[in-house]
Amino acid sequence: MVIFFMSHLNVEIKAIVNDPFFIRGYLVKHSAIFKGIDEQTDTYFNVNTGRLKLREGNIENNLIFYNRVNQMGPKSSHFNLVKIDDAKGLKEVLERSCGIKMIVKKKREIYYIDNVKFHIDEVPELGSFIEIEAGNILADKSEPELLDQCNFYLKEFGIKEEYLVAESYSDLLMKMK
Repeated sequence: MVIFFMSHLNVEIKAIVNDPFFIRGYLVKHSAIFKGIDEQTDTYFNVNTGRLKLREGNIENNLIFYNRVNQMGPKSSHFNLVKIDDAKGLKEVLERSCGIKMIVKKKREIYYIDNVKFHIDEVPELGSFIEIEAGNILADKSEPELLDQCNFYLKEFGIKEEYLVAESYSDLLMKMK
C-alpha cells in the first residue's frame, strides 16, 4: 500500500441548492473541468478532536482528517489527506480501533475552475447541495485570497444566506436519528 500525506487549507461553503441545473450550466459555461460523477461513501470514525473520515468512491479514495468550525458562510478547514489504495482493509482497522460514528452516502458531481473545486451533491434523506472549496492544493494562495474566491462564487451563484449550511452531512443525518 502506497500512502501519500498532504496537509492543506480550504475556505469552503455548503448550501442547499434548489436548482442544480443552474449551477451545472454556470460551470459548463465558464469552462469548468468536469472530473466525473462519484458515488461516495464517507465513513466517519470516533475521534477525540476534529473529524476523521474514510472516503470510498470511484474517483476519490482518501482518508481525511480535518478541523472546521460549524458556521454559516465561508469557513476555513485545515485538513490532512492520505490517498488510499486499500480502503476496505483500512476501514476494518479503523472500525475496530475507533468505532464508526456515521456513514454518509452521496452522489457527487466534481468540477474545477483553477484551484476552486465544486461539488453538486445529492444526499439521500437530505437533498441537493452545492459545495465550493477554494483551496491551496493547486495554487499558492493565502487564506484571504481563498476567502475572496469563495465569496465570488457565492455571489455568482446567487446563494442567499438562508440556504447556507453550517454542519457536515454527518451532523445533519445524526440530527435526524
